[in-house]
Amino acid sequence: MRENTESVTPGRATVELPLLVDTPDAWGEASLREPCALLNDHAHLEKKAAQNALELLHRWPEPTPPDNWVVAMTAVARDEVEHLALVVRLLSKRGGRLTKSHRNDYAAALRGLIRRGGDEETIDRLMISALIEARSCERFEILSRVATDESLAKIYKALWASEKGHYLSFIDLARQVAMLEGEGASEAVEDRWQMMLLAERTIIMEQKPGPRMHSWVI
Repeated sequence: MRENTESVTPGRATVELPLLVDTPDAWGEASLREPCALLNDHAHLEKKAAQNALELLHRWPEPTPPDNWVVAMTAVARDEVEHLALVVRLLSKRGGRLTKSHRNDYAAALRGLIRRGGDEETIDRLMISALIEARSCERFEILSRVATDESLAKIYKALWASEKGHYLSFIDLARQVAMLEGEGASEAVEDRWQMMLLAERTIIMEQKPGPRMHSWVI
C-alpha cells in the first residue's frame, strides 16, 4: 500500500507527513498557556527519544546491520540529547524545573502495538518511533506558528525540521529490515504501517487535553 504523504494542512509550512488526523491549532494555543508544563513534558520526551535510539542501536537484524543503521541511530541519539539540553535551559529560564517522574499515555498505547520477538519486533519498534517523531514534528510546526514568544517560535521551527528527519530515518530503516526478510515482506510491512497509522489516529484523539506534546484538545 502506498504511504499517504499529504501536507499537514493546506496553507501551512510544507511538512510532508503520513498522519491521518490533523491537530487543530487550538491545541497549541491551549498548551502554550502553561509553557513550563509544556516544556517539562517536552524535555522528558527528548530524554526518552535519546534512550530509544541508543536501545535500538544494537537491535539490528542478524548477521549485519543495514549500512546506515549505526550512523542513523547515533545521529538521532545525539540530536535528542542536544534538544533535551536546550529545552531544560528554556525551562529553567522561565522558572520551571524538570520533574523526576513522567508518563506519556500516548507513547505507552503505541508501544502496546509492538509484536514480540525477532525482526517483527524490530520493525514495529522502528515504526512506532517513526510515528512519535512524525506527530512531534507536526506539533512543533503548530507551536512555531501560534507561539507569541518569538524565542519559543524560533526554537520550535528549528525542531520540527529535525524531527521530520528522524521520522524519515526510522521508517526507512523499518523498510530496509523488511527487505532482508525476502519476497513479499515489503508489501507486508507497508500494510503494517498503514495499520499503525490508523491506530495512531485513534490513540492521539483519545488523549486528555493539557499542556503536553501528545495531548488532544476538546
